Parts: sequence; C-alpha cells; structure tokens
Amino acid sequence: MAPEDGMEIVPSTVLALIAIAGLLIKGPYRGLWIFFAVTPLGAAAAFNLPALGGATILISDLAAVTMLGLVLVHRGGPGMVAGTLRFGEPGFWLMLLVVYAIFSVLFLPRLFAGETSVFSLARVNNETGIVEVPLRATTGNITQLFRLMLGVAAYLALATVFRMRPDARTVVHAVAVATGVNAALGLLDLLSYEIGVPEVLELIRTANYAILYDVRMIGIKRMIGGFPEASSFGFYTLGLFGFWLQYWIGTPRSRLAIAMLSVTTVALLHSTSSSAYVALVAFAGVLGVVALAANLRHRLPRRGTIIAVGAGMTVLVTVFALFLAYETVPSVALFFDRALFDKLGGASGVERMSWNAQAWQNFLDTMGLGAGLGSVRGSSWLVATLASLGVLGTLFYLLFIGTVMGGVSGRRGTDQRSVVIRSLRAACLALVISATLAGATPDLGVTFFAFAGLAAGLARGAILKRRAEQAEHSVAAGSGDNVKPSHAL
Repeated sequence: MAPEDGMEIVPSTVLALIAIAGLLIKGPYRGLWIFFAVTPLGAAAAFNLPALGGATILISDLAAVTMLGLVLVHRGGPGMVAGTLRFGEPGFWLMLLVVYAIFSVLFLPRLFAGETSVFSLARVNNETGIVEVPLRATTGNITQLFRLMLGVAAYLALATVFRMRPDARTVVHAVAVATGVNAALGLLDLLSYEIGVPEVLELIRTANYAILYDVRMIGIKRMIGGFPEASSFGFYTLGLFGFWLQYWIGTPRSRLAIAMLSVTTVALLHSTSSSAYVALVAFAGVLGVVALAANLRHRLPRRGTIIAVGAGMTVLVTVFALFLAYETVPSVALFFDRALFDKLGGASGVERMSWNAQAWQNFLDTMGLGAGLGSVRGSSWLVATLASLGVLGTLFYLLFIGTVMGGVSGRRGTDQRSVVIRSLRAACLALVISATLAGATPDLGVTFFAFAGLAAGLARGAILKRRAEQAEHSVAAGSGDNVKPSHAL
C-alpha cells in the first residue's frame, strides 16, 4: 500500500505488470490477444489513485496506453498515427470530438456554474451514489475526460496498427481469447459463490467500485464475471455476442463461431441484466432490418438470406414462446417481473427517467453547448452526451460512429477480412444500442473504441493493400522488376 495521497498498489497490480511486459515483448500487433485478454477484467485495478477521489486505473486502461505508446515509439509511428486522423477517416471526427471535450471540461462548467442543477456521481468510502447539485467544475470533469482519452488511445493504436497490417485472423484470435476469459471468469464467479469461497476472485476485484457479487434474482445468482456488477458484465458480453453472431452469419460452418456464439449467449442470459436483455432484442431487430435492406438492394447470396430469415423467425418464435411462458408459468413470470418490468415501473426506473429528464433540462439551460464532459449523469448515452457535450460534441461523436459503421470496405464479400470487418461493426452497434438504452455518461468504454479501431484499421488497410497490389502489379508488368512489400509494426 502507498500513502493515502499517492498511488495505491493492489494485488492485481502484478497482473498488470505481467500484461504490460507481454505487450512490450510481443508488440501491439502480435500482442493484440494480450490486450483483449485483460478487457474482461472490469474490476481489476492496475492501481488506485486516492488523491483523485479514489479513481481507479484498470489493467485494460494501462494496456490501452501501452499499445499507443508502442506505436508512437516505433520508427515513423507519429506519422502513422497522424494518418489515422486524416480528413475523411473516423479518426478525424474523433480528433474534433476530443478537442471539443477538452474545451467543455475547461470552460463550460465555469461558464454555466450555478445556472442549472445536475445529477452527479459522489463517492464515499468506495460507495458511489447519484446526487443532485448545482453545476460546478469538479474532479469528475477531469476523470471523465481521462476515461475518454483512454478509449481514444485504444482506437488510435489499433486503427493505426491494423491499417498497416490488415490481418483479420489476428483479430479473430484476440476476440476468441477475450470471449474465453470472460466465460471462464463468469463460470468461476458462479462456482466460487455456490461453494462458499467468493474470495477466490478478490485478486481481480480490486477497483474502487462496489462489487455486487452476491445478488440473486428469484434464486439465480447474477453472473458478473470479472466486472463489478451484472449490468457491466452484460454490456461487455453483448459486444462479444454481436461480434460472434455476425461472424457466424458470415461463416456458418465455422466451429469456432458456433462455440463462441453459444458461450456468449449463455453468459449474456445468465447475467440477468435487464438493460442487456432489452439491448439484445433491439440489436437483433436492427441487424435483421439491415440484413433485409441489404438483401433488397444487393440480392444477398441464398445462404445469407436463409440465415437472416431463419434468425428473424427464431427471434419471433422465441418472443412468442416467452410471452406464452410468462402468461402460464409462475416462475417465468416472476423472473421477468424482477428482471425487467418491476425495474421499469419501480423506483429505480422512475429515478433513472428523472436523470434523463434533468439531463435534457441541462442541455436546454446551457443553450445546446453542454454542461461539460463529466458534469452530467443520465440514463441514456445519447441524452448524457447532448447534456455534456452539446449539439456540436454530439455531432462529432455521431459522425465518428457513423464513419466507422458505414465504411464501404467490408460491407460485402465473403472473404475473412470482410466478414471480420462486419463483425466488428456489429459489436460496435450492439454496444451503442446498449449504451443508448442505459448508458450514464458519454464514454462508451475502451472495448468499444478497440472494436471501432480494429474495424476502421482493417477497412482502410484493405483499401491500401488493394491499391498497393495493383500498383505492384503495374510496375512488375511494366518493368519486370520485383517489388517487395514493406512491413510496419
């Protein structure tokens, strides 16, 4: 332990050092699986900072910074990162978002101080709560800016690396590792609780968060895995589910896709997170509409059409079966009442709606400029972003997400790179939907930015590789010389 005003070393600091050492040895490309392996450790601190109100630096946070640092110290690294920020690329809009976020933190809480009341996060003895206070500049503004910058670091590192080396197999391997670690931690969470030794996971539950490991719902232990509570576990797992669902649609005979999709489905359902359940249904609906639109515009292959229609029919049959069970089976009705309907109509649901209502009032009171990143808590990512960053910041954010999701490269095609690009975009879509339904702040998390960076990097890398091959072929045909490809990172 360190003094109260310094850095607090915790048991999981050892894991952080091992992960960082692995990244330093492997590098950001070959070490991608190491980075993804620590992303399910959502309650494992690399260290805590008592001087900043007990703020926690997670292992995944430190890994994201390390990844970007490794890219920057590489020969030509700063120039390559600058290429990720060029106009027309998602990184350009992300750069503008960061500039406005910094402006909002420095000026907006002071400009509108006392002119509106905000719901803000308060921490006492490692317990967090939401309280209504007059708007003012707080350490929360700096903390939220720092958290956003961690996501930006992950995006810049991965978008740059995989623009230079667009290898989809490395990405699939890394996401599979993350899925396996997440599922293993979920299973260990259940088993350790049932046999009465939950302290087994104390090694990775070192963040200054309230760890809700002992919550049951109608007798079912809520799975939290390596996260502090079920909703954050469900949010992370939904992103993995989105990736593997789209990957399975693109490669239906892949045993890996089937296994990983099955594992994430079971974990997601066992989280008993109401926000994850609603987001799952919304995501499936959006994915079905996108598939239908693509079929109408481009006439998908018969296999893809059958899968899309089959998935849609499965969702409809499942919803009907659940409705029938809700009406006829008391235990099922009790489960859904506790997991969903009671929350929406109960005190918790009313309170969360009041957060959104106040956040919208903050947006109006600040004349659309926002109250500053970190000033406002809501119960929807979109509402919280509008209240914090205003019209301009939200516009930059949406343009960033839109250019990641809407790139032409990877939109069609059955090659592995195209399938993986679509899968990464599906993961981003699932996380955005979930955050829009229940996100408290504008930050979408390091994992979202990692998926976005990989999607943007692979998409741009595929275009550059195709151009290089065409140029290489032209030169070889014209002069008979052999052109050797360059390797970076």
